[in-house]
Amino acid sequence: MTVNSACHATAAVQAQPAAATEKAAPSKTDAASAPADSVKISEEAKAAVVAAQTASQAAAQEATETPEQTAREARHGDHQAQRLIARHAAAAYAASR
Repeated sequence: MTVNSACHATAAVQAQPAAATEKAAPSKTDAASAPADSVKISEEAKAAVVAAQTASQAAAQEATETPEQTAREARHGDHQAQRLIARHAAAAYAASR
């Protein structure tokens, strides 16, 4: 074996893996012809998502509410605000004993 034949053999071995990886990669035409996955969401599921988002927004608003706002809402009949004020009053009473 001569030096020239050894260099050609090395070049041929290095070229083979590149050709193998080209065949393994899908072509763009194969991907375009494949059917796309799709998911259809029912109207009930959409309504549930909207309800969850609305509840999340309401909870975030309640969490950032000032004590003055809570008291005003309690005076105007907001049952959740009334329960919150009662809970705070009970905690303050228990802490003072």
